[in-house]
Amino acid sequence: MGIYLTGIAWVVGAAIFAGFVGYLVRKFGWEEGRRDNNDAAGQVFTIVGGLHAVLVAFILISLFDSASAARDGSYHEADSLVAAVWAADSLGAEAKDEVRKLSAEYITTVEQREWPLMAEGDETVPDTGWAQLDQLRKAVEKAPSDDDWVRERKAEATAQLWQVYEARQSRLNAVEGSRVGGVVWFALILGSLISVLLPNLFGGTRLAAHLVIVSTLAGTITLLLFAIYQLQNPFGGGIRIPPDAFTAARARLA
Repeated sequence: MGIYLTGIAWVVGAAIFAGFVGYLVRKFGWEEGRRDNNDAAGQVFTIVGGLHAVLVAFILISLFDSASAARDGSYHEADSLVAAVWAADSLGAEAKDEVRKLSAEYITTVEQREWPLMAEGDETVPDTGWAQLDQLRKAVEKAPSDDDWVRERKAEATAQLWQVYEARQSRLNAVEGSRVGGVVWFALILGSLISVLLPNLFGGTRLAAHLVIVSTLAGTITLLLFAIYQLQNPFGGGIRIPPDAFTAARARLA
């Protein structure tokens, strides 16, 4: 509930501030020639607003795609781990028990140690998960392969572990890779300010209608900026992807 109240506070605050600025401009600004500026100001506003809208839309779509990819990647990582364990079940009792033990430890590491750090936006997670995956690889490699069936299962387990490696790296990269850079934030904020201030050059509307227009525009743009801010980290903020994939994997391996 906190995120919604924060968003409402952002929107209401921006709308009030924009309305106050619009009131000051109308009350104490120049009136001469304001209506004559409508054509020129309208053309400038169309260009600036259009460019700003394209930038905001591009960033939002990119962040939504990144969040969707991060969610799918977590399930791919967990599913590949389960497939590797199932393939290793055919490698003998010793290898089977060791692989299942290491897989359970890896899932615990991801759920309890890595996920909270990723939710906070921490780029550095402990190397424990990488070490556990390396132990899994070695456990599969050292398993004896006496016939073609066992060799096939061993190759399948190795291939699935490689899928886990790749999905894990993509998951960790998503924490940093989804963030909006400082230059982009500068363009977003400055473009938003210009888009909100330009309507104050228009003339012909009543003061109340003008304040409603300016406040609504400011609130809408602020809402989009708030959405971009919350979508930067797919494991935290407004999206907050949970480790459900690994919880389900633990249940399948139990």
